[in-house]
Amino acid sequence: MLAKIRRMHLREQLSIREIAKRTNLSRNTVRQWLRQPAMLEPEYPNRPGVSIVDPYVDVLRQWVQTDSHRPKRDRRTAKIMFEAIKAQGYAGSYVRVAIHVRRLRQEISDSPNRTAYVPLTFAHGEAFQFDWSCEYAWIGGLRRRLEVAHCKLASSRAFWLVAYFTQSHEMLFDAHTRSFTAFGGIPRRGIYDNMKTAVDRIHKGKLRTINARFDAMCGHYLFEPDFCNVASGWEKGIVEKNVQDRRRQIWAESPDRRWADLGELNNWLAQRCRTAWDSMAHPQWPAMTVAEVLQDERLQLMPMPKPFDGYVEQPVRVSSTSLIHFQRNRYSVPTPYAHRVVSLHIYPETLVLVADGQEIAQHGRRFDRHQTIYDWQHYIPLISQKPGALRNGAPFIGMPQTLLNLQRHLLKHPGGDRVMAQVLSAIPLHGLDAVLVAVELALESGRPSGEHVMNVLGRLKGPVPQETIVSAPLALKEEPVANVSRYEQLRSKAEVNNVA
Repeated sequence: MLAKIRRMHLREQLSIREIAKRTNLSRNTVRQWLRQPAMLEPEYPNRPGVSIVDPYVDVLRQWVQTDSHRPKRDRRTAKIMFEAIKAQGYAGSYVRVAIHVRRLRQEISDSPNRTAYVPLTFAHGEAFQFDWSCEYAWIGGLRRRLEVAHCKLASSRAFWLVAYFTQSHEMLFDAHTRSFTAFGGIPRRGIYDNMKTAVDRIHKGKLRTINARFDAMCGHYLFEPDFCNVASGWEKGIVEKNVQDRRRQIWAESPDRRWADLGELNNWLAQRCRTAWDSMAHPQWPAMTVAEVLQDERLQLMPMPKPFDGYVEQPVRVSSTSLIHFQRNRYSVPTPYAHRVVSLHIYPETLVLVADGQEIAQHGRRFDRHQTIYDWQHYIPLISQKPGALRNGAPFIGMPQTLLNLQRHLLKHPGGDRVMAQVLSAIPLHGLDAVLVAVELALESGRPSGEHVMNVLGRLKGPVPQETIVSAPLALKEEPVANVSRYEQLRSKAEVNNVA
């Protein structure tokens, strides 16, 4: 405007009155601007504006300052702050809150991140990206730390989340199997950072010494692993951003939810992932959802083969009490294998014990410490030799209630522990279900005994059916004649003379 006024007055020789009329400015303002020696635009003080967010600025500033001392995964987003002040009575829009939060963060932050990156693009079926994140959730009444596996297709942007208590090889293999099953196929390449479960040693450049077990999984699923440069997480920025987005969307609900176990949590995560596919627009093709683009990418994926047997093998020694130690917990083994070294196959949810090429025991894996997990049937072969251990044997506390009731009756009489040992010895032969039915029938009689249980068990099994012999009469061509004199021909001449 100043340049326009100067042109009108100095070049077109217009009067101040005419300039004021054309510009709709006062003559005093025009006269003051023309008296300025330099070509400088006038500066006006900022007018104090009133915003609907002003009553909540102090609260927002306090939240932003508090979050600046927290890890990034625990910081509140502008959306969460908007919902919080909305519950306090805020009636404005989310945009005004986001602007104030961004302004407050810039004031508090001393060195904002202004790094530039190159955008990446991927073809259908070309690659997926994998990463871990640390989250917290309420499981079994306790706030537990979780290691969450994130697997995301680089083209369709379909993602899959699986939560575990630890981050180890068996968890890594299981996360790949679940993700590929959910995607409906396997891409040609997998992009990772240099995690210890995949890389044993980092060499110069892109050269890596890959873990043998991880390499076996890659060979089974027929994809090529590609590792980022050291401390270069932006090379797999799609899954890195997925970690942030899922914290804002899915994990923002976790503080208000409770799960009984890890399986229930993973079922909830699977449901939320599929729901997000149907509702989220693809960033490259906004008219299509992630689920619709995934349908196109599945045509370029390799079909899912048989799941990889992703266990970790570890030799363990069985103690004299027929227990093995694993991660500060103890698990029972059949007593014939005491003092032996057996092979432990570690899965995410189960532990399998193998000896002489055969599975000898299986337990559900526990992640709490200092626990002892018994299978009372493992001690049946030993209890026949040491029946007195039944009275205070720790493994037998977990027997079915029917057997505990029978034990209570038998131990009231002398030699009851030996009789109870005989009843338990019938379990490997006849099966647990048949023995339980026999014990229940014996208890109903009012005076159970070992002979009674074995008798009922024998009647339940039933008599062994005898082989039926089918008689087929033979028709003889020449009927035998009852001629006793024929026996005389068998006597020797010497015998005849002696008789004579």
